[in-house]
Amino acid sequence: MLPPLILHPFADATGPNKLVESSRASLKLQGLLPQGESSREDLDRSLLEGRYSELRMLYYVGKDLVRWIEQCLEFADRNSAELPSGILYQSFAALLIQEAPPNIQAKLRKWGVADYKSIFTRALGLQCLFAAAPEREVLSDGFVRNYYKYADQMFAVRQGEREFTPLATQDFEFELYSSGEYSRMLERVWGE
Repeated sequence: MLPPLILHPFADATGPNKLVESSRASLKLQGLLPQGESSREDLDRSLLEGRYSELRMLYYVGKDLVRWIEQCLEFADRNSAELPSGILYQSFAALLIQEAPPNIQAKLRKWGVADYKSIFTRALGLQCLFAAAPEREVLSDGFVRNYYKYADQMFAVRQGEREFTPLATQDFEFELYSSGEYSRMLERVWGE
């Protein structure tokens, strides 16, 4: 059994509103909604603010995913005699994204995460690019506007760096928790 994957919530007080405004601005810029009173510059600014909020949220999700992959690598190192050779970072990233166990997929759907593969891919891709969450001022508008394309490519580059042993879902079970859920579970266990 692999270590649990614990996701910590990251919430910027204005994040959800920025995301909604960004989506609305994107639709207006594409001509799918009426532009109304907003100028193209205002719409573009709303789009960029929302994309930057998305980028920051995914960056922090990526920190949790990388922490989990590192814990899994420690597990694989401790149990190397029972496991096949060639298990690397990429093995666990592929397991998480391409072969997530049904219980993990079901929990993510329950949380309202429809496209976890894209979210996790981009989160891990951003971790390849940044050692710390970047400030908005250091990022070009073009990068912020299309960050997801760069993050997807960085994930693909990282996955293709080395040959690795793929892992089968049925051989590697793990659980997914929010940090609050995991804390409450530990409190119950420690209280017994």
